[in-house]
Amino acid sequence: MIAHMKPSSGAHVGANNSVSHIMWQVMLALSPATAFGLLCFGWPALNLFVITVLSAVAFEALCMRLKGRAAKPVIMDGSAVLTGWLLAMTLPPWAPWWIGVVGSGLAIILGKQVYGGLGQNLFNPAMLARVALLISFPIEMTTWANVSPLFFSHSPGLAESWHITFSGLDNIDANTGATTLGFIKTEFSQNRLLTDILKDYSGFLSFIGWSRGSLGETSTLLLGLGGVWLIRQNIIQWQIPVSLLLTVALLAGVFHTMDSEHYVSPLLHLNSGALMCVAFFIATDYVTSPNTPTGQLVFGAGCGLLIFVIRTWGAYPEGAGFAVLLMNSATPLIDHYIRPRIYGRDRKGKPLEIPKS
Repeated sequence: MIAHMKPSSGAHVGANNSVSHIMWQVMLALSPATAFGLLCFGWPALNLFVITVLSAVAFEALCMRLKGRAAKPVIMDGSAVLTGWLLAMTLPPWAPWWIGVVGSGLAIILGKQVYGGLGQNLFNPAMLARVALLISFPIEMTTWANVSPLFFSHSPGLAESWHITFSGLDNIDANTGATTLGFIKTEFSQNRLLTDILKDYSGFLSFIGWSRGSLGETSTLLLGLGGVWLIRQNIIQWQIPVSLLLTVALLAGVFHTMDSEHYVSPLLHLNSGALMCVAFFIATDYVTSPNTPTGQLVFGAGCGLLIFVIRTWGAYPEGAGFAVLLMNSATPLIDHYIRPRIYGRDRKGKPLEIPKS
C-alpha cells in the first residue's frame, strides 16, 4: 500500500520575492524622482539616461555570450537595467555619451561579472563605476548643467540635445554651475562665512529638486517617498536608511551647534547631494550590505559617518560613493562579528546545556 501512495507537498507560505520582482519594484520606486529629474534637465539628460541603461544591458549580454550562457534570462531579471539606471542617476545630466558607456562597462564588467555575476560582487557596481569615473574624468564628472526644464523656451530642443550629448556644450560657463555642496566647499576655501554663502540658497527649491546636480541629487521629496514605499513593501529594511540619515543629522547638528558659520546644518546635509538616493536605493543593496539587522545598523551608521567626514573635511564635496564602497569592503567583517544566535546555541555557536529535570 505504501508503494502506491503519492507524496504531496505540505502547506508553505510563499512570497513573490524573485530577483526580477525586487528589481522592478526598486525601479518603480525610482521612477518619480527620475521623471522629475529628466523634466528638470531636458532632452540631454534623457539621452544620457537611455544610453547608460542600454549600455549596461549590452555589456551584460556580451559577458553572458563570452561565458557561453544565454543572455536573455539574465537580462530579463532586471539587474543590468537597474545597475544602468542607478549609475545614470549619479552622473551629471549633460555629460557626454561616452561617460555613460564607459561607466556602464565598468559597472557590469569590473563591478559585477569579474566576481561571478549577480549576487557575488563585493562592491556596489554603480558606485564603483561612479567613483572610477570621478577619479578618471574629473572635469566631465563635475560639470553640472543649470536647470533647463523640458519644453521651456531656454531648454535645448531635441536636435540641440544630440549635439550636447555627442559633441559637448558650446558655451559651458553660460549653461553650467556648481552644486550646493560644491559651491559651499569652494567658498569655504576662500574664507567666507556660511551666512554669506547661503544668502541666495532656497531650501524649498532644493527639497523639491529645482537645483543643479545629478538625477539622484534632485528631488529629496520624491526620493524619500520612493524609499519609504520600498520599506512599506518590505523590499528593503529600515535599518540602513534610518541609521545612515540619523548619523549624518546628528553629527551635523553637533558641529553646527558648535560653529554655525563653518559647519553646514543637518537640514542642508539631508537636503543636498545624493544622500537620499544612497540611503534608500544604493546602500540597501542586498549583496553588498550586511545580513543581520544589527549589522545593517552598523553599516548605515558607518556610511553616514564617512559621508559627513568627506563632505566636511575631504577634497570632494560629496562623499557618498566613497563611503558606500568603503563600507562594502567592511561588510564581510561585520557579518563575521555580528551574527544572529542560532536556536539552541550561544553567541559563539556552542550548544546550550539542557537543564536536568
